[in-house]
Amino acid sequence: MREVKNHIETNCVQAGYTPGSGEPRQIPIIQSTTFKYDTCEAMGQLFDLEAEGYFYSRLQNPTCDMVAAKICALEGGTAAMLTASGQAANFFALFNIASNGDHIVASSSIYGGTFNLISVTMAKMGVEATFVAPDCSEEELEAAFRPNTKAVFGETIANPALTVLDIERFAQAAHRHGVPLVVDNTFATPINCRPIEWGADIVTHSTTKYMDGHAAALGGAIVDGGKFDWMAHADKFPGLCTPDESYHGVTYAEKFGNAGAFITKCTAQLMRDFGSMQSPQSAFYLNLGLESLHVRMPRHCENAQAVAEYLSKHPKVETVHYCSLPTDPYYKTAQKYLPNGSCGVVCFELRGGREAAGAFMRELKLAAIETHVADARTCCLSPASTTHRQMTDEQLKAAGVPAGLIRLSCGLENKEDLISDIANALEAIPNAD
Repeated sequence: MREVKNHIETNCVQAGYTPGSGEPRQIPIIQSTTFKYDTCEAMGQLFDLEAEGYFYSRLQNPTCDMVAAKICALEGGTAAMLTASGQAANFFALFNIASNGDHIVASSSIYGGTFNLISVTMAKMGVEATFVAPDCSEEELEAAFRPNTKAVFGETIANPALTVLDIERFAQAAHRHGVPLVVDNTFATPINCRPIEWGADIVTHSTTKYMDGHAAALGGAIVDGGKFDWMAHADKFPGLCTPDESYHGVTYAEKFGNAGAFITKCTAQLMRDFGSMQSPQSAFYLNLGLESLHVRMPRHCENAQAVAEYLSKHPKVETVHYCSLPTDPYYKTAQKYLPNGSCGVVCFELRGGREAAGAFMRELKLAAIETHVADARTCCLSPASTTHRQMTDEQLKAAGVPAGLIRLSCGLENKEDLISDIANALEAIPNAD
């Protein structure tokens, strides 16, 4: 029988779960911590990784695995797993291959929480990092690598800087040094970019954002592209290429090959020990969001494009950051990796700094003030007044977060209504003398 390869739109709806005759049409929520077996031998096979099945939901759960399989299909990977949050996904993806005494190269233009995870928390665990600008020179990129470098990390579209990673370039650099490229694809989603097709090896997501799309449940995901040859670089990755004495002496790369070694180790070792599992209920909500992801993303991009174009012409706006604008410095890179649209998030700087931002935020009616982004409902944040309020204007500028910066996540409302809301809020800003 000819193998049918469905389009991504069909995979959003159908992948991950195929019910049999008389079985539930929607994925079942297996809300159980444990699973029964008739004999110790049967369960022992699961512990030895000799059989497929479930014994404790801290490691794996059928509902979560069905949704992970859908995300795997969307990204074009070979194996995937869900985590409790996007932050857990990024930590697991990196710590699965980098530990005490190792080193990571990362883009400096990434989500602040992930920057802190790598630069502070993982540093306390003995993992050092060198950060490079996404548009750094070839010499700067090469100089960032060390003999103990184990991974390169970046975001397809950075939050909130909205820089665009040259995935192919960073992948080639990583592979020259025998390490994988890990890409957080949260903002683009596989609808607008599939990093594995451009050379990335591991893809992560905060599924809390567009994949869920309705602010219903926290979650994360890791997808393995299945192309990185771990055994070819066995000296760099002993955790994958030598026996794991904490798990019956299994050598993951030998037993599960390139297609399954990374996720199996991540599950059997890290999920076992850290327990950052996504709940079956949250996975169920996530699946509902995934079923409409291919319909929602074009609307998010359409609205953001209209808003960005409006803001770029307004006299009270200093600068607009949106990579689908021809004037954006990352426009050319975005056209390569994101030709059908980028995301629904627009960042812009208001003339007048912190006071202007405060006046603007107070007048918004449709856009809700939230720390959230990538939602069906439009939400907005002024970092200087909220997440970065402890900083002076000088400190904000040094951190690349100007006092007048606004992060606007365009939802699925009518774009004319969004622009009207923004226009009214801009009118409330006093004119500069």
